[in-house]
Amino acid sequence: MQFGVSSYSYSQLVRTGAMEFLDIPAKAKEQGFDVLEFSSFHLPEGLTPLEFAPQVREACDKAGIPVANYTIGADFINGSDGDWQKEVERLRDEVRVAEILGAPGMRHDATGGYRPEHVGPRSFDDALEVLANGCRGVTEFAAEKGIKTMVENHGFFCQDSVRVEKLCNAVNHPNFGLLLDMGNFLCADEDPAEAFGRLMPYASHCHSKDFHVKSGMSVDPGEGWFQSRAGNYLRGAVIGHGDVPVMQCIRLMKKGGYDGVLSIEFEGIEDPIKGIRIGLDNLKRFAEMA
Repeated sequence: MQFGVSSYSYSQLVRTGAMEFLDIPAKAKEQGFDVLEFSSFHLPEGLTPLEFAPQVREACDKAGIPVANYTIGADFINGSDGDWQKEVERLRDEVRVAEILGAPGMRHDATGGYRPEHVGPRSFDDALEVLANGCRGVTEFAAEKGIKTMVENHGFFCQDSVRVEKLCNAVNHPNFGLLLDMGNFLCADEDPAEAFGRLMPYASHCHSKDFHVKSGMSVDPGEGWFQSRAGNYLRGAVIGHGDVPVMQCIRLMKKGGYDGVLSIEFEGIEDPIKGIRIGLDNLKRFAEMA
């Protein structure tokens, strides 16, 4: 198993100016990661992702750390003026970015769900055909470039394990799979271990994420917390410090024969460098024990 880190883990530092975006590869290598995953780019003014990608690749090559995955947003219901075919065309340029990075995988969203003003049926099953068509259109193009595509359990509407399993089977393409984030299932109030057990056969990439959890029946804990779909309170945590059954999920990965990348996606309020370091130490220890 390879240990990776998402560039999103350093986003707090990039936003405040404490770190330059192009310094992330060197920092990830310094912290002991095998691979790096990019969650979109912090773009210089006037540049597109396609134009900026060669600079990112150069920074990774200089640091000596390969890119394992490229992660971007997408919405086949609302994106590109609600035209899923145009959204597929837009994402083809993102596939080209992944190609420049040398990434073997690209994760894109499927949708955040229907907008409040939508009229008509609005269930996940009603959206499934359009979502599957969009995902299939992207993965067919990506397959020609040797890049596997995937969706993540992410964004509330497309987050439950049953829903992403339906989507994966509806796409029904050998180049398409799932990015499983062990923490994100809590955003849909689902048991992470139960969800991991269901979805491991579809896993192309995995995220290790931890959350502190408080019942929605308690008082709002305040700054740093957000609410799950059912109104429970979540706050990003250092891997191993929160309530996600990280060890159990790793055991399920091993049981399922998964031997790919496990990337840290740190969302805590602690100092990111310290939080990432402790998280990696814990993750390696858990993997040895599992």
